[in-house]
This record gives sequence, structure tokens and C-alpha cells, in this order.
Amino acid sequence: MSTPNSTRTFQDRPLAEVVEELTEEIRELYVADEVPWVIGYSGGKDSTAVLQLVWLALKGLPADQRTKPVHVISTDTLVENPVVSAWVGQSLDTMRAAAQDQQLPVESHKLTPDVKDTFWVSLIGKGYPAPRPKFRWCTERLKIKPSNAFIRRVVRRHGETILVLGIRKTESQARARAMARHEKRRVRDRLSPNGKLPNSLVYSPIEDWSTEEVWAFLMQYPNPWGHDNKDLLTMYQGASDDSECPLVVDDTTPSCGDSRFGCWTCTLVEQDKSMTAMIRNDDEKEWMRPLLRLRNELDDVNSESQTRDFRRMNGNVQLLGDGDRTIPGPYKQSAREDWLRKLLSAQNKVRNHKKAPEHVRGIELISMKELHEIRRIWVFDKHEVEDSLPRIYEEVTGETFPGLPLDEQLVLGAEEIGLLKEACEDDPIHFSMTRELLAVERQYRTMSRRAGLFESLEKAIKKGYYEDADDALQFAKKLKALRESDPTQLSLNEETTTDAPA
Repeated sequence: MSTPNSTRTFQDRPLAEVVEELTEEIRELYVADEVPWVIGYSGGKDSTAVLQLVWLALKGLPADQRTKPVHVISTDTLVENPVVSAWVGQSLDTMRAAAQDQQLPVESHKLTPDVKDTFWVSLIGKGYPAPRPKFRWCTERLKIKPSNAFIRRVVRRHGETILVLGIRKTESQARARAMARHEKRRVRDRLSPNGKLPNSLVYSPIEDWSTEEVWAFLMQYPNPWGHDNKDLLTMYQGASDDSECPLVVDDTTPSCGDSRFGCWTCTLVEQDKSMTAMIRNDDEKEWMRPLLRLRNELDDVNSESQTRDFRRMNGNVQLLGDGDRTIPGPYKQSAREDWLRKLLSAQNKVRNHKKAPEHVRGIELISMKELHEIRRIWVFDKHEVEDSLPRIYEEVTGETFPGLPLDEQLVLGAEEIGLLKEACEDDPIHFSMTRELLAVERQYRTMSRRAGLFESLEKAIKKGYYEDADDALQFAKKLKALRESDPTQLSLNEETTTDAPA
């Protein structure tokens, strides 16, 4: 077996020699123990190359040595670029059938986040603002939790697992530094400890390969489960502004690896270059334009002063560092309702687009499970007793929402809500407070033990204490001044958060 410090770069060596050496290493690692393998597969070039190498290595083993399972996991965030999502789904199906035909212990798994953690339930239901670098709530919920939950299940069943990943040092300087740190802690040849998942080791076969070497391997070695790598190359080409790849042009051409596929809703980057390029390079991808338009609206930070509450999720008001503004909180009810309308409208436009491929005509940008969960959050967690989701769904789609009426569970009917709004003289803050107080009382009315009632009522009153956003800002400034003049007047937990008194 090779030493931990050896590399797998080609360096003028024949590709066949590099592949043979690496597949032999994979075979040695595979038969060395009974620890099952988990391969992370995104459908991109790196994970495809790694899975292809493992597949070739397994085919080179006698049938009686293919004894332990190799789990291929792919995490579908439910907001993946639809073109990539379709590619991965087809690949997993092809892979499943091919593994059975070729008698390989490869099992493919498509993972999804729990409905309570999905992008749209978090954003439209709970009101989380579009993800930002300083509030990157999406990655953990959509990607890390589903894959880690699967890996932990494997560890519980077998005691240990080996993760096979398509990570490469040339991807970024940060990735190279992280891999170098783990490399120093290797407990066996080529196996590094996973810092966040106990009893799991990481194996990265192509860690020293360049992007050009990855593509050279994919183009010269046919995909062993029958998914054409040339189609993968075409997909990468279509997602590059220049529509070129280094295999067919000189070394000054930007690499296809610069075009990253991911969530079509992603607001962690300035613009979705891959989707923009797909639409620009292929007239048949015009059906994706409604998605790009909605993504850009989510990314509009200038509109957040109108769409986000001046209070945090728990109702507290907190000053920004300069003390002249409050930290914005979740999306307001009106904004969340508007996002739902826009999402359902985009879904309609994509389904009905004349150039949409057949597999897109039934696309679900948001599932019915998510819609039911959003409705539950709005009505029972946020006490938005208007129960507006079925009405919005019907207005946008023209179809009746397939959910049971909640009339008997609502504290107010439509007529009573209208009267309450009139009594509050169009004051949304005090209307929301009164509505929540009534809903809380109704919620606790049938409980045998009403522990927590007064705390819930107090919380509702605190949220509705202010006249408006400016009133909350002035109140927060007063508390800040009081804290600075006499810190003993405020408790420690009020040091950074300003709560309105009951």
C-alpha cells in the first residue's frame, strides 16, 4: 500500500497507471476490515470520479470478497438546481439497477431534510430571512443534518464507518489547509479522523488531483453504472459563462470547476452564475427564468426594511453595534404570505412553460407536506388565526387546498377578525398582540394543567408593547443608556437584548 504522503497527480505518468495504482489501493482498504463505507455523491465531477474509482476497484475483486456494503448517499435539499436534481435522481436510479446486475454491494440513498427544517418551511413558515454569510442557517438544516443522521445510523449499527469523499486540495486554500490538518492526524494510511462525527474516518482518493485531471479521467473512462460522463461535461459547459472547458481549449480558459451547482435559492453568493449561464447558453432552459427571478428577489437586501419585523424571533428588540438601528428580525406575516404567492406563481409558470421538458411539468418547488407544516406554524405557533394559506393557494393555483378546515380550532372566525382589526384601528402591532392573547388563552383552555399560561401571555404583551419600530428603537436606546450609567439596574441576560417590560 502507498504511504500517506504519496500523491495521485498524473505528473506525466500515464492515466492508466495512476488509475490502476489507485484502484489497487482502494481494494486493499476495502478488504482490510469489515467497516462499511459511505460515499458522498452530489452528481458533480469530483464525487462522480471518486464513485467511479471505487466501482472499478470493486469490480476487480472476486465476488466472495465483496462482503461489506458501500452506501452512496446524495442529499437533496429540495431546492436544488432542477437540472442537477434531475441528473442526480436519474443517476441514482441507474446506479441502483447497475449494482444489482453487476452483483456489487453498492446501495444508493437519496436523503432529504426533515419537513420542519426545509428551506421554505424555515423561510415562509418560521420567517427566517434569506440566508447570509453571517446567518447561514440553511447548510446545517438542509445538508449536514440529513447526511450526519444517516452516518450516525450506520455507526450505531456497525460501530464505525469510513467516509469516501471527493474533496480536493486545489478547490480552495481553506480546503487545502483543513485537509492538511487532518492529514497530520491520520491513524491509518490515507484515513483521517472526522472531527465532528465520532467513529468515522475520511478517505479522499483524489485529494491531490487537479480539475483537469478529474475531467481527463471522466472522459477517458466510461461511467461503469451507465450514466454518460459526456452529459455531465455538457451540463458543466452549459453552466459556464464562456461555455468552454479546459479539455478543448488552452490553459488560459477558466475551468468548468468555477461553475458551482447548488441550491437555486442560494443568497450566499452575489448571483447564481450557473443558473444564469444555463439560461443564457441554452434557449430550452428559458423555463428556469421564474426561479432566477424569485432568487434575485430573495437576495434584495434593500427591501428588508419593509419585509422584516423590528423584533427578533422571540419578540425582543436588540440594537445594532452603532446603536442607531435595531437588528431586523423574521419576515413579517405580510412578507411571508407574499413569498408564498411568488413561489406558487413561479411553480405555475415553470409547469406551464412551453419549453419546459416533460419531467419539469409536474415540478414541486414546494411540497404539500411543507405547505401543511407552514399552515400549522402560521396558525398554531404564530397565532395567525386568519388561516390564510388555503386562500392564497387557491388564489394562485386555482385549485382547492387539500387540507381540512380549521374552523373549530380557530379562536376567531373571519367576521370576528374583521371586527378586531376595526377595533384596533388598523394598528397591526396591537392587533397581533390581541390576536395572540386570545389564541394563547384558547390553547390553554382545554389543558388539565395550565402551567406556562402566564409566561405565554406575558410574552405576547411584551411583543406588543411598542407603538411602532421607532418607539422600540427609542426604548432600546433608553435601556442602553441606563445600562451604561448604572449596570446594576439590569440583569446580566439583558446586557445585549432589550426586553420591553410587561
